[in-house]
Amino acid sequence: MTAASFQIDEDSQGRRHVRLLGQWSLRALENDFSELKDSLHPFFVDPFAHWDLKSVEQLDSAGASVLLLGWGGKLDNRISLTEEQTSLFKMLSSLPTLKDAKKKFDWLTPIEDWGNLILIFLGHLRDFVQLVGLLLFEIGYLIRRPNDFPWREFCANIYKSGVTALPVTAILGLMIGVAMSYLMAMQLRMFGADIFIVNILGLSIIRELGPILMAILIAGRSGSAMTAQIGVMRVTEEIDALTTMGISRILRIILPKVLGLTFVAPFLVMWTSGWALAGGALSAKIQLGLSFHFFFDYLPVVVQPVNLTLSLIKGLMFGFVVTLVACHFGLRIMPNTESLSRSTTSSVVTAITAVILLDAWFAIVTRSIGV
Repeated sequence: MTAASFQIDEDSQGRRHVRLLGQWSLRALENDFSELKDSLHPFFVDPFAHWDLKSVEQLDSAGASVLLLGWGGKLDNRISLTEEQTSLFKMLSSLPTLKDAKKKFDWLTPIEDWGNLILIFLGHLRDFVQLVGLLLFEIGYLIRRPNDFPWREFCANIYKSGVTALPVTAILGLMIGVAMSYLMAMQLRMFGADIFIVNILGLSIIRELGPILMAILIAGRSGSAMTAQIGVMRVTEEIDALTTMGISRILRIILPKVLGLTFVAPFLVMWTSGWALAGGALSAKIQLGLSFHFFFDYLPVVVQPVNLTLSLIKGLMFGFVVTLVACHFGLRIMPNTESLSRSTTSSVVTAITAVILLDAWFAIVTRSIGV
């Protein structure tokens, strides 16, 4: 098999004739089209050069593409081709190029993009409302038949979402409390207001920081795990198998997760807040000399107990929302790995965003309570 080559001749007027020879094809393994293109570059830029391809033994789309690009994508009377070669070059010329793909700006494009985003949002909203409705139907079914309650799945989710999260929430809460107390102590000492660190830490941790920390942790830890678990069940067709056997996927998969995490979330809030206050008290003792006894005796005096109630209510709300979002994205996963990774990421981001928006709304509604 002859490799691709070329021969240069000149006529009486000094015009160069480029005659291609051999196999201009990928079948000739010794062909290096990049090197051939560089060698032919002086002739590509010569507007008077003539090209003769009739002696080419074989020409495929790879070799033809190199030549067509060198000619600027145009064929003219300077190029001698066979009928078969002409058909090949016309076919390549008809294919879209990057320049063709660059369309002029269309004023309707932003409207179309916003319309697509709205349709995607409405699709998510429809599926989310449908999921809530199915959960309510299953709860109504369990009220009539309490013996069918999935206790094993419920307890398993409490353990996986609550008990196994205790170490990481404790460490994070302790470190956040130490950092906040340390920074506040430096400022309060400048004004001689050391005692007010109890007010600031108590109100901020119990009412805001504890529930938010808990929600972000379970969204990134338990929420992503739930989405991935349901997604893997979708990929392996386990959910379809449950439907085939007449077993409700909502009752056996979704409801235990929702109830389990919603039940354990307030306890995680108290656990996280307790460790954050302990870290704050430790830093206050080191920086300001406030004893643990004084810190925790003075805490219920300056922070009204209703703030703890609001914190637990937030925990219930956040746990419910995070689980619903995780299950919603898990059920929307298509049976492929790309959809699995994309939905898991979207689940975490959406859950954290929803929690922050819900916390902002709750703060506005309860702004006159406990402050």
